[in-house]
Amino acid sequence: MVRFLARILGNSVALYAASWLVAGFSFTGGIKEYAIAGVALGLLNTAVKPILKFISFPVIILTLGLFMIVINALLLWLVDYIFDFILINDIMSLVWATIVITVVNIIISTLTKTID
Repeated sequence: MVRFLARILGNSVALYAASWLVAGFSFTGGIKEYAIAGVALGLLNTAVKPILKFISFPVIILTLGLFMIVINALLLWLVDYIFDFILINDIMSLVWATIVITVVNIIISTLTKTID
């Protein structure tokens, strides 16, 4: 449960970092909207991402793991599709926001592993 809460917090911080760093990725709202989007992204990463990874396993192997960016971008696009307070202008903004969110989540996950 603590790991899931850390993932939600990490997703919220990562969404904030992406909205701050990526030009075509905008986020309207405050802390509540970041938390809602973080929960949605955390739930999608927990429930849908393993299924997508299992289905696309051969493609992930062939691309040496780079297809994971496509899976993460698909999940981020789904969060953008669900909520009105997230706006992604184009595909490059989606890709860069996905990379920023992935890097921030890796850093936060590494920090939480050292705390445990």
